[in-house]
Amino acid sequence: MQNDNVKPNFEFIALMASLMSIVALAIDALLPALSHIGVTINSLDPLKNQLLITMIFLGLGVGQLFFGPLSDSYGRKPVVYAGFSIFAVASVICVLAPSLEVMIVGRILQGIGLSAPRTIAISIIRDTYKGDYMAKIMSFVTAFFILVPVVAPAIGKWIMDAFGWEYIFYIQLFFGLVVAIWFWKRQPETLKAQFKIPFSMSVFVSGTREFFKYKETVAFTFASGFVTGAFLVYLSSSQHVFEDQYGMVENFPYIFAGLACSVGLSTFLNGTLVIRFGMRRLALTAMSAFCIIALSYVVFFWGKPNPSMPILVAFLFVQFLCLGFLWGNFRSIAMEPIGHIAGIGAAINGFISTLLSVPIANYIGGHVQDTVWPMFAGLAVCGLLSLGTILLVTKRRVVVTA
Repeated sequence: MQNDNVKPNFEFIALMASLMSIVALAIDALLPALSHIGVTINSLDPLKNQLLITMIFLGLGVGQLFFGPLSDSYGRKPVVYAGFSIFAVASVICVLAPSLEVMIVGRILQGIGLSAPRTIAISIIRDTYKGDYMAKIMSFVTAFFILVPVVAPAIGKWIMDAFGWEYIFYIQLFFGLVVAIWFWKRQPETLKAQFKIPFSMSVFVSGTREFFKYKETVAFTFASGFVTGAFLVYLSSSQHVFEDQYGMVENFPYIFAGLACSVGLSTFLNGTLVIRFGMRRLALTAMSAFCIIALSYVVFFWGKPNPSMPILVAFLFVQFLCLGFLWGNFRSIAMEPIGHIAGIGAAINGFISTLLSVPIANYIGGHVQDTVWPMFAGLAVCGLLSLGTILLVTKRRVVVTA
């Protein structure tokens, strides 16, 4: 492992961000095309079409449960190559899908394939850095990663209008190929031979037991699941809200980009502030603000129709400003004690948080039909659950320290 004070080069941050950002491209570039895809595959219910967004996360959760342990046995790089291969096959299935059910299978497989580069990027960062400095690196990686959601819907709409929605998948494949070649040529293997663990079920079982020994790791994993679930509600229903409820079909990609910028801004700020204030303090403060904002909307607009577009965007902008101080810090706090099982640890962390987030998103998203109020109710409930989990383990930590 490198020294905490070693400054990473720009290429390392950009490459790790690219490995993770293929996920964002696969999700967000498809948002403007959901209704068009629905027409092609004869699925005209916008709430059912949201499954094309949420179910890829199911694949992400399940896939990393296998790829994480495999990376601890065979190294980080071979697992990434396997993931890209699965992603390529799944993309072809999506393009040729005759029905919603078949495309959902393709999207789940896409998620399984992309879980490899997404999870292994985190393991590589954990192999190389630790502590608050790891959180700083994670924040800068996430800031780069956020650039993709900013532009992805606009790119997806442009591709769809010019060539058809199928070409969105072709562009994803091309981007994946470029990143895979870059990774192959420029990133050395970070798991040294002496630290490789022969793959077996007993290793996975023992790694799982080891993971659950660390209360803070478990608590922040669950907190991450609640917050991610709340965000998935927005992600899966944003096209329905802005295009169907507000009639902003042409402006949807730009509204989405502006809101993504708020996450990117706070993520970048977190990278500059985390060394000064510490990842735990920033995470607790941001989580408290997240709950207050969501509860404010719930109270102000209880039983009322949707507010004007500027008011809605203002609430969402401030809400998502908190997220940049949550995701990177939550993951870093959870991973800090388990560097000795970084691959399995990252896999279990991602699996549990995703397993929580997908049903949350599907349930709450199904209620976002006529107004956006259920979305904020979901944000409030998930935020309070996450905050309660953090406070529980924080109090325990203080007592143990005393």
